[in-house]
Amino acid sequence: MKSVLPIIVLCQFLCTSLWFAGNSVLPDLIAQLNLDQNFLGNLTSAVQLGFIAGTLVFAVFTISDNFSPSRVFLISAIFGSLFNFLVSLEGMNAIDILIFRFMTGFSLQVFIL
Repeated sequence: MKSVLPIIVLCQFLCTSLWFAGNSVLPDLIAQLNLDQNFLGNLTSAVQLGFIAGTLVFAVFTISDNFSPSRVFLISAIFGSLFNFLVSLEGMNAIDILIFRFMTGFSLQVFIL
C-alpha cells in the first residue's frame, strides 16, 4: 500500500503535462501554419474552456460518483493524450487545433478527482 501514493502522484504529473507540453510546442506550430501570433491566446483559452466544460459535464452527470474513479481517470488520460497527439498530425488547420486543444482540456478536468 505504500506504493499507491507515489503512483498517484506520478500519474497526476504525467497527465497534467498534457496541458503544458501542448502549450510548449504551439508557438512552433503557429509559425509552421502561418497563423497570427494572437492565435496562441485562443489556444490557451480553448484548453481552459474545455477544462471548464468538462468539469461541468462530469459534475452534472456525476461521472466519478457513478463509475470507478480510477477507470474514469484512465479513460480521460487516454483520450487527453489522443487529442493532444492529434494536434501534431499533418494537415491540421486552425479550427482543428482549437477543437483538439478544447478536447484535451475537457479530458484534463478529471485530474481534480
